[in-house]
Amino acid sequence: MITVFLADDHQMFRQGLQTLLRSTSDIKVVGEASDGQQCLKKIEDLKPDVAVLDIAMPGLTGIEVAKRLAKISPATRIMILTMHADCFFAVEALKADALGFMLKEESFDMLIDAIRTVAAGNMFISPTLETPVLKEFVSMARLASDKTGNILTEREREILQLVAEGMTNQEIAAKLCISASTVDTHRKNIMSKLDIHSVAGLVKYAIRHKIVTL
Repeated sequence: MITVFLADDHQMFRQGLQTLLRSTSDIKVVGEASDGQQCLKKIEDLKPDVAVLDIAMPGLTGIEVAKRLAKISPATRIMILTMHADCFFAVEALKADALGFMLKEESFDMLIDAIRTVAAGNMFISPTLETPVLKEFVSMARLASDKTGNILTEREREILQLVAEGMTNQEIAAKLCISASTVDTHRKNIMSKLDIHSVAGLVKYAIRHKIVTL
């Protein structure tokens, strides 16, 4: 029997989940909470096998709860169940020791599979997010594997910053006193190293790594 704790600030949603989960023979809901602080206290007492957490909750977010649960109930496996279909949230959840990240738009059958997968100590990610999450972790690994802490040269970082600020190749060339073709070569090298192939992607990378700020 897999014991499950539900945390979501919408009572109707929690009740609906409980009703559906009662139809399964190997899953039992042992508790619920509507906010992050209450969630932490109850899980510490109940020690469920799996905690199914929403991200947006009063007091503490589901990701903040996940970080703290690693200390107070390390045996509890964590799955985020959310409407936020953004790779950023999935990556942050996994970094906070969550094993699962599932979107509320998925089917109930998939939820059951996800709970069983996470309870067994395996990872589950909504299919639509698997590829972007993997790409994000590959990008992070590439950055971490570089001994200098940066896979770009100083000149490439400089050009990336100017690209992220909206400058064209000709404008960058004039500012740095180099040819436009040299700038274009640097841009191609940057995109190849980062495996990013759009200006929007470069801007996002530059912001995330504090090469440029908004």
